[in-house]
Amino acid sequence: MTRLHWVRHGPTHATTMIGWTDRPADLSDTAATERLAAALPRGALIVSSDLLRARATADVLSAGRRRLPHDPRLREIHFGAWENRSFAQVEAGTPRRMQAFWQNAGEARAPGGETWNELRARVSAAMQDLALRHQGEEIVVVSHFGPILVALQVALGLGVQEAFGHRIEPLSVTSLSLSAEGWAAGPINRIA
Repeated sequence: MTRLHWVRHGPTHATTMIGWTDRPADLSDTAATERLAAALPRGALIVSSDLLRARATADVLSAGRRRLPHDPRLREIHFGAWENRSFAQVEAGTPRRMQAFWQNAGEARAPGGETWNELRARVSAAMQDLALRHQGEEIVVVSHFGPILVALQVALGLGVQEAFGHRIEPLSVTSLSLSAEGWAAGPINRIA
C-alpha cells in the first residue's frame, strides 16, 4: 500500500487570493510544527510544491525524511489577474465574476489563470507519478488547499462542489492510501 500524507503549508495570514503568489508561511509556532513532524511517519519521503510557503514548511518537517525534488504540479490554483487581490477587489472590478468562478469552478477561470479542471489534471498527474515511482512507500506531500481538495476529489470520486465542502487547515494532514482496490481517504484535516 502506498500512502500520501498531504500537509497544507503553514499559515500565510493572507486576506487576498495567493495561488501562485510566492508568499512565505508563518512557521513561528514551533510547538505546532514539532507536533506535526512527530505525527508524520519517520523515514517517509517528502516532496513539496515549489512555492516558498510549501518549501519552507517541508524544510521544517524534513528531519529524518528523504527530500524529493520540488514539484511545480503541486502548486495552488493559478488565479491569474486576481492574484494577490481580495474578493472585494475582484468583485468591484468584475461584479458576479467571482461567484460564477466558484459556482462553475470546473470550467471557469480567472483572467490569465487556470480552471479547476486544469488544476485537477496537473495534481492528478503528480499523484499518479508519486504512487507509481514510490510504490509501497509513505510520502509526505506539502502543498496547498486546492491541490489537497483535488487529491480528495480524485480519491473519493467527488464533484467539485463536494470537494469544496472539506475543510483543510494550515498544518493539517489529509492521508490517502492506494491499494489494489484503488484510493481510500482518512483521516482528513487532522491537526497534530
